[in-house]
Amino acid sequence: MTPKTKLSCRNVWKLYGPKAESLLRQNPNPSADDIRKAGVIGAVRSANIDIAEGEIFIIMGLSGSGKSTLVRCLSRLIEPTAGEVLFDDADLLSTSEKELIEIRRHKMGMVFQHFALLPHLTVLQNVMFPLTIQATPKPEAKAKARDVVELVGLKGREDNYPRELSGGQQQRVGIARSLVTEPDLWFLDEPFSALDPLIRREMQDEFLRLQERLHKTIVFITHDFEEAVRLADRIAIMKDGEIIQIATPEELVMHPATDYVAEFTRHIPRSKVLTVGGVMTPGVKGEGEPIPQSTRVSDVAERIIAADAPIPVSDGNGQIVGGIDRKAVAHVLFGAGDAA
Repeated sequence: MTPKTKLSCRNVWKLYGPKAESLLRQNPNPSADDIRKAGVIGAVRSANIDIAEGEIFIIMGLSGSGKSTLVRCLSRLIEPTAGEVLFDDADLLSTSEKELIEIRRHKMGMVFQHFALLPHLTVLQNVMFPLTIQATPKPEAKAKARDVVELVGLKGREDNYPRELSGGQQQRVGIARSLVTEPDLWFLDEPFSALDPLIRREMQDEFLRLQERLHKTIVFITHDFEEAVRLADRIAIMKDGEIIQIATPEELVMHPATDYVAEFTRHIPRSKVLTVGGVMTPGVKGEGEPIPQSTRVSDVAERIIAADAPIPVSDGNGQIVGGIDRKAVAHVLFGAGDAA
């Protein structure tokens, strides 16, 4: 069954400059040279995306690539110069300001790099804040906030103030605050980039744990490809305002659309990206406990290399679809050869 499309954009442009709108009226698809000659900045150029319900969709690129601008267009925090943005098949760009406020309050959650916690409020009060704005009765708001605080692992910290928390704990409060309204769509703009590497890894684990329970539709910005590989169902890579390629992490590494994408992914160990299903041998039964085909090779490489026979690989329904042996893993890890 094909997942429902939750959020999509069609031919979205965001140009900055006094001639931006007139340029698109005269030429609906200007080139980079056309944009420069007009004295206009092309922050987002002809973006087309379909994001499925329950998907973690990551947008990445170097600084200035347009990824944050695109997400702000998708959430209509800024107005696109042209195009369509569809949320549950409704065009956000034709939505009234009042309707948009209600959508943001009840259906969208947002987490940014800077936590923006209110320093004079406790953890619980910070998390309750969106419900307070919605005029949710205080007992109900407090109960919901306590549930979400526990969900993000901060039970016992409800009465602490932001200054009494570590960076990772503050980010958890920001995540809890964005989840308390039970949004359908969750935007995260480099939420972990200000954290120390160890805390960042812990927050990625926490994020995956939350998604396993909540199944949100997530649009996540990062410039860190290793982070994207850990978290993403699919990745969009941007350059100079354009989306260069949309694919799974595995497809990006194995089949880059351009030299730019190839360079972007070149330093990532293949074992962290490739899945068991991508390197197994179909039809081989194997011996022992099956490995799910979506498992990263790096997570099970030691087990496979230590096995004397191929290990079976299962699909999402638990059916055996093939087997994987030490030779396949050696090829991923070392490029060629047999690990015997």
